[in-house]
Amino acid sequence: MTEQPCYTLINIATDTEPLNELQLKQDLEKGDVPTKIEALKKTIYMILGGERLPGLLMTIIRFLCKLKEPELLEPLMPAITACLEHRHSYVRRNAVLAIFTIYRNFEFLIPDAPELIAKYLEGEQDMSCRRNAFLMLLHADQSRALAYLAACLDQVPSFGDILQLVIVELIYKVCLANPSERARFIRCIYSLLNSPSAAVRYEAAGTLVTLSSAPTAIKAAASCYIELVVKESDNNVKLIVLDRLIAMKDSPAYERVLQDLVMDVLRVLGSPALEVRTKTLALAMDLVTTRTIEEMVQLLKKEVLRTAGGEHEDAGRYRQLLVRTLHACSMKFSDVAATVIPVLTDFLSESNEAAATDVLVFVREAIQRFENLRPLIVEKLLEVFSHIRSVKVHRAALWILGEYATSKEDIEAVMGRVRSALGELPLLEAENKRQAGEKSTEDNSQAAPAQLVTSDGTYATQSAFSATSARKKEEKRPALVQYMMEGDFFIGASLATTLAKLALRYKTLENNIQKSNRLQAEAMFVMSSVLQLGRSGLPIKAMTHDDAERISLCLRSLACPTPLVQKVFTEGCRDALSRMLAAKAEEDSQNQKAKEKPGNIVQVDDAIQFLQLSRGSDLAGGAGDVFEQSLSAAVAGRPGATGDAPAPSALSKVTQLTGFSDPVYAEALVHVNQYDIVLDVLIVNQTEDTLQNCTLELATMGDLKLVERPQPIVLAPRDFATIKANVKVASTENGIIFGNIVYDVSGAGSDRSVVVLNDIHIDIMDYIVPATCTDAEFRQMWAEFEWENKVSVYTTLSDLREYLAHLLKSTNMRCLTPEKACPFSYLCIALSGQCGFMAANMYAKSIFGEDALANLSIEKPLNKPDAPVVGHIRIRAKSQGMALSLGDKINSAQKGPQNKVVQAA
Repeated sequence: MTEQPCYTLINIATDTEPLNELQLKQDLEKGDVPTKIEALKKTIYMILGGERLPGLLMTIIRFLCKLKEPELLEPLMPAITACLEHRHSYVRRNAVLAIFTIYRNFEFLIPDAPELIAKYLEGEQDMSCRRNAFLMLLHADQSRALAYLAACLDQVPSFGDILQLVIVELIYKVCLANPSERARFIRCIYSLLNSPSAAVRYEAAGTLVTLSSAPTAIKAAASCYIELVVKESDNNVKLIVLDRLIAMKDSPAYERVLQDLVMDVLRVLGSPALEVRTKTLALAMDLVTTRTIEEMVQLLKKEVLRTAGGEHEDAGRYRQLLVRTLHACSMKFSDVAATVIPVLTDFLSESNEAAATDVLVFVREAIQRFENLRPLIVEKLLEVFSHIRSVKVHRAALWILGEYATSKEDIEAVMGRVRSALGELPLLEAENKRQAGEKSTEDNSQAAPAQLVTSDGTYATQSAFSATSARKKEEKRPALVQYMMEGDFFIGASLATTLAKLALRYKTLENNIQKSNRLQAEAMFVMSSVLQLGRSGLPIKAMTHDDAERISLCLRSLACPTPLVQKVFTEGCRDALSRMLAAKAEEDSQNQKAKEKPGNIVQVDDAIQFLQLSRGSDLAGGAGDVFEQSLSAAVAGRPGATGDAPAPSALSKVTQLTGFSDPVYAEALVHVNQYDIVLDVLIVNQTEDTLQNCTLELATMGDLKLVERPQPIVLAPRDFATIKANVKVASTENGIIFGNIVYDVSGAGSDRSVVVLNDIHIDIMDYIVPATCTDAEFRQMWAEFEWENKVSVYTTLSDLREYLAHLLKSTNMRCLTPEKACPFSYLCIALSGQCGFMAANMYAKSIFGEDALANLSIEKPLNKPDAPVVGHIRIRAKSQGMALSLGDKINSAQKGPQNKVVQAA
């Protein structure tokens, strides 16, 4: 066997003095140009001599990366080109990017780069390498990219998603610049709507909508969006795509096509997220027509029945949302009201009081507007009256029955239901007997067992305890009596009003005076029985004076009826209801007109846009660049922004993290998106040392979560770098991001240097948007929410309405109190501020579905026009953080330059 030759490397350097690695590093970092050249030569000699210099490696690499000299790149070009044939795909795809960068900066070094990459692309099989190559051709030589795409157009559906995304971008840009190319590539876009990648389908649908306004294209894109919402599990993705569908709906050209897909949109109701369901039902209500209302109502009725047994909090709110949607359907399309009423009235017996209250609101409006449905509604209410479990629902049901039971048969049926719901009369004697019976059974609970004969003739024993328990179960108080025994005699006053209406109306319908007097006497007997029970002392709480006065008034109205009293009882309430519904309809109409876009009106002298003659930016009726819109929405969270220039308020989001005299200067640009925060942190090395392992360490306080830790970097002297950090936001509350920058300096010992950063405060106003709700919902949430924060008003403003406007602007809340005075709300009069006092309710909602309520109560002396406004603001929220954060925001708004705090004397 032949021996292999052995080589010995001999250092032929002329100088014999030992070379110090630390000295070489200082020369490379801080020396002048000749010193750096000499240090680099010495380093090369030492490496050739077999020396290991790990401390100099990163310094030299940072140094070479800073040099943009074509003379240094020219000798490397053959090696870079040869890397296109390397066996590892990692090397090949980075070689493509290197050639792209060199061609973009120094085209003369490789003038045939597009041709070289085009040939390489034909033989490459790795998808990531093909993507990088196609991306280079897209920006360097679009004609070659189009030629490659035309050659493999039928194979595009089989490509990887990373390459398909670049192809969609190319097709969009080509068709935008040259609309005649649309017919060539529109089929490819259609095929990408079925891509396995959700990102590709989303971008392809957006491109299709932008490039074509044909009904088939709009329908295909909308169907793709709907499939994405249905199949994607991430709620953020669902909400983003739903917003895209809502934006399409706002276009008159697209709305008609989307109306045919309303049943497909309702498939999204399978999502468990309440926010997604809310947006879906709102979108469906805007799209439903007379052709699809029947199917939609049938589906919603199935949803109502499917959620009837759920006890989860979201299940109850979802049922309430379904009830309101069916209510809106019935008011918008009166033909379906008859099919909706039987399903919704079954909700009155549910334990979910909120949904049952919404049902009664719907029933009250339906029975007033649809006269032909009144017999059906009265019949259904009588069926479920004995199964109602809530006192509020019972009160509302009594009012409706007393107001709309207009026939003799209905009045007699209502009286029968009331008698059965009260049990034995008079109530006081029945209650005394019940309590005496319970006491006697307790005394006899130790009695001897009794012998019983069973059905088969054998003997069995039954204890007195079991018999007593059975009797107790049988002798349970009727529902109306139970309410009053618990101290709620408002139901008794409502019952008295209902009976007075029925008796007075029955008197005009029944010719038989004896029957009329009998029913009137029965009504008075019930009223006096309730009054007697309330004053007996047996209930937990005594009857209030107001309730007693109301029942006495009803008794006097039946004992000595007058035409005026009869008119008030039989006609006044219904007239008030009709006026209230008319005012509500007018307000809804005004709100709808305010939402309408003025651009929908076309003037007769407006210019006509021809697609073939329009510029690329005017394609598809000015639909806009879908890629720019997606980028703006992803980066800045502001859909519709062009992205050509930063927003005017972008610089206001810059937070200085360190001082100017610190060795490392840092500042952060805070991008607040819907569900996360992106921090662009600029780090500047202000020293003459190379900072190694420079790490941005962040921590959060509040309901914030750092997604991933930023990676360490190396900063050359006077160098700078940008580090991105993502923070997830889980709820609406003031959050704080804090941390420090740590780094190593070579030769400075083992201790790491630390620069502490200033805190970044996250404002909750970025997550709060104005919202609206009904008075009943406001009162319900006000009673349910357990966290309250009371903020005192300290201001120099002397006008009540001016302070309210300033508060609404500062907190992103909406005033729920109507502006104009009406006879149905005392708050309307208070809002006018003419009496020196103002009370208003405000409401806002976060993007996470959290509710924030506020009640403003302020005043000022009328005899002192320049006196400042005083009062307080009460905030209620479900979470403590929301209530405290909103209170802090109000306090800071009062300290602003426009509203200075009044200093105490």
